[in-house]
Amino acid sequence: MSTINRRDLLPNLLPNPDDFLIVSGLAGASKDTAGLTDDGANLFTMAGAMGSTVSMGLGVALAAPTQHVLSVAGDGELMMGIGSLATAASMMPNNFTIICIDNGMHAETGGQLGHTSRRTNLAIMAEGAGIPSVLEIDSPNQFAEAAQFITDAPGPRFLWARVTVDPPTAYKRDFDLAARRQIFRTAFQAKNQAD
Repeated sequence: MSTINRRDLLPNLLPNPDDFLIVSGLAGASKDTAGLTDDGANLFTMAGAMGSTVSMGLGVALAAPTQHVLSVAGDGELMMGIGSLATAASMMPNNFTIICIDNGMHAETGGQLGHTSRRTNLAIMAEGAGIPSVLEIDSPNQFAEAAQFITDAPGPRFLWARVTVDPPTAYKRDFDLAARRQIFRTAFQAKNQAD
């Protein structure tokens, strides 16, 4: 049983979020990352593209091999694009981390139980896909270990963060996706030119 409140997760794992290029998934994952970065230029949040976060993050990681790239997805969204774990493992970008924020339910559509609340083990699935570094956490006591895992473990990395069913960060993000795409593109280019 998890004791991690999801609102505490990312601030403890990513004390310096500006060090990363971040692609986040739908709903709660995007609220959590937007709240963490204040809708920062280094963040691209998804809307209506369920299952695409890992693939999008992988593309960013391959295009920016000197940058630390994160994909942050919920469990339901990750399950919809589960094959992307195998693609990430096949491409093996050392600069890529996948964080799955797993509350075991589909909170945005009514709180239906998700697969991970029953029998599905995402750590085993990531290992089976060939991801070289996999860590599961379910307690705030593991935050320091997980933060070090994100920066030090061989990539690509998969962090399965099991959280309580508390609501995500209360943050109203910018839904002008065309503008957000350009903002992220500019930040991406600036980070790449700096290296």
